[in-house]
Amino acid sequence: MNKLSDLSRHPEQAAPGVTVMPWQGWRNATPARIALGRAGVATPTRESLDFGWAHAMARDAIHTPLDVPALVQSLQAAGHVCWQVHSQAKDRATYLRRPDLGRQLTPEDAHDLQQRAALLPSHPDLCLVVGDGLSSLAVQRHAQPLIQALLPLLPPDCSVSPIVVVQQARVAVADEVGELLQARCSAMLIGERPGLSSPDSLGIYLTYRPRRGRLDAERNCISNVRPQGLSYRHAAFKLAWLLRQAQRLDHSGVVLKDDSDPAWALHPRIGAAPPHLAATKT
Repeated sequence: MNKLSDLSRHPEQAAPGVTVMPWQGWRNATPARIALGRAGVATPTRESLDFGWAHAMARDAIHTPLDVPALVQSLQAAGHVCWQVHSQAKDRATYLRRPDLGRQLTPEDAHDLQQRAALLPSHPDLCLVVGDGLSSLAVQRHAQPLIQALLPLLPPDCSVSPIVVVQQARVAVADEVGELLQARCSAMLIGERPGLSSPDSLGIYLTYRPRRGRLDAERNCISNVRPQGLSYRHAAFKLAWLLRQAQRLDHSGVVLKDDSDPAWALHPRIGAAPPHLAATKT
């Protein structure tokens, strides 16, 4: 990448009739809509069309249903057991208007999940929950490769639950799932609210001892997981590190700070994740 001080010296070639902004070279450093230029007193046509396309992509990400059979098939092909459940939001329109219903399982699915959990050999250390959230596109693209990147980083004695796929899910529904499975921690992988330059960002929410009624302040969030943002490998490393620290502190959320980056800086060079994941704060 160019030095930031040099960016303004390399403007893009402008279309005829478009007034170029002097800082147009900064567009090379960010996908944000900056230095759009002017066509008279209006936004240039190309920029208006790009905005419309990005807005349509964001709307599609919200309203396109999650292809659950395809997601489950890809997870099962990778060797995972999947359980499918549904929130109390019966459809997308209800989901968008009633966030509270997206935080609760249907009574039938909650009962079914409880019965399945009773057959597990032990209470899981980590409960993995995958929910469509506000971008099914993100979940469809990134959930499976992220889980594949995560599992090798977990300690050998860490027990992981079957993957619970929740339709019309909000973040807090993982609290109920974790409670029913009596899990020590839950990790919710969920589609984030789309932005105009990022319709497919995946978010991860880690909660220690998930129980209904947990507050957002009791979770740790890893955001913008996608190839153009935080890579699968880096996100998986952060989640594994936070999981280890949450178990050490018996807490997650605001009392657990993400200090994983120094360990990550060493990890790729020495290729030994477990000792550095176990690093503790002084």
